[in-house]
Amino acid sequence: MELEQLLVKHFGYTSFRPGQREIIEAILEGQDVLALLPTGMGKSLCYQLTGYVLQKPVLVISPLLALMQDQVEELKRFGEKRVVALNSFLTAHEKRYTLHFLEQYRFIFTSPEMLLQQQVQDKLAQMELGLIVVDEAHCISQWGFDFRPDYLRIGQWLSMEKRPPVLALSATATEKVMHDICQTLSLNRPFEFIYSVDRPNIRLGRMMFSEKAEKAEKAQWALQHMTTSTGPGILYVASRKRAEQYSQALLQAGVHTAAYHAGYGAEDRQFIQQQFLDGELDWIVATNAFGMGINKPDIRQVIHETMPANVANYMQEIGRAGRDGQPALAILLYADGDEELAKFVATNDLPTAHHVERYQQLQQQQLLPSQMLKNGEIGETAFRVLDYWLQQESVEQVVQRLNELVVEKYRAVDEMQKIITTKACIRTQLLHYFGQHLKKQPVQCCEICGIQYEDVQQERRKQVKDIAMMSWQQRLQQLLLGT
Repeated sequence: MELEQLLVKHFGYTSFRPGQREIIEAILEGQDVLALLPTGMGKSLCYQLTGYVLQKPVLVISPLLALMQDQVEELKRFGEKRVVALNSFLTAHEKRYTLHFLEQYRFIFTSPEMLLQQQVQDKLAQMELGLIVVDEAHCISQWGFDFRPDYLRIGQWLSMEKRPPVLALSATATEKVMHDICQTLSLNRPFEFIYSVDRPNIRLGRMMFSEKAEKAEKAQWALQHMTTSTGPGILYVASRKRAEQYSQALLQAGVHTAAYHAGYGAEDRQFIQQQFLDGELDWIVATNAFGMGINKPDIRQVIHETMPANVANYMQEIGRAGRDGQPALAILLYADGDEELAKFVATNDLPTAHHVERYQQLQQQQLLPSQMLKNGEIGETAFRVLDYWLQQESVEQVVQRLNELVVEKYRAVDEMQKIITTKACIRTQLLHYFGQHLKKQPVQCCEICGIQYEDVQQERRKQVKDIAMMSWQQRLQQLLLGT
């Protein structure tokens, strides 16, 4: 059956989007593929349709539980029943059952951590996979070296003698990130399809504040904006406390809002995400824990209360707006000094030379280094990173690597700051960061070139409850004072 016929049969589409056919054909020829397609360009279809052609199980390695569940539900909506997420949501009994019948599923979603469990690897070794997909592959470079080392271990597993083609998918990646992906996954002369990261329907706004009045002015502007204009929208903030404060203030003002951050349990985060997808919430106030893989086409606004730690994160986060192709706004609030907070956030979870010394000391005392965790001497993320690298490299190399990571993260913040404070076209500068060029400037481009907010941020009808008016004012005052 022709690819177009399968496309209509399984998904109801009559034509391919740019890149989809080329990627699928390369996989069917047995090639590894590195594909960069912007959010909303149909990355998932590249492996979904391939799975129907190959008639062999497709393994999808995905970074987040919420993303897996969303992809599973999407396939079920298209009528696919042989799909499963092999993750920590499963009970022990469900996991045993799933592993026993794993070869009968057409699409298998799992995480890097679950993939590296011995029983999972043993089962996969008995199967003939048709394709291995690494979704959101930029996480290998952005998370693997300093957050989730198991991403680096995927490459060791992929070095098996006989393996099917590997498809690495992402929406944004610099040349360095693409190099990290290819090297870590041991891609063999991959076919590359690189699409422009530009999203012309997203208008790039920027609001500048003085350092002295930053906290009060930003909060006042954000609350005024969000209580008077329509969503759906996302407000990104730097801390869990800030997310809770904004959420409470907006709820008191009658705006359907929820906070979202890593302090909530997995089920709570899943529930909040589903409320947002179902249109029950106007705004999500979140740390950067929210958003990856969110398939909500009508998000109209993405606001950053403070600067992201790097350009890649910024592009991924604003890319969650306007997936339906309709006009959307991305507004970044900036004040002198924001870069210091961004550098602190970017490096706060990294292990230090002191941790390396302490790790060695415990080993010499024939004690488990994990004692550092029990004593509260180090965070879980930092210990995970430290433990991985000390098993791979010498102590001197690890200390050097950690120092280089700090320098690299500082440099990334500086690059983000240059784009924010530029007096040239913001869109052009963003594309240049990814090694691309702006072919055609949209009429509504950026704060520098000139944009209109009004036709996107439509006026919101007041929904403030009389009994909440005073408490909303009090909450606003708390937020402005940072209490």
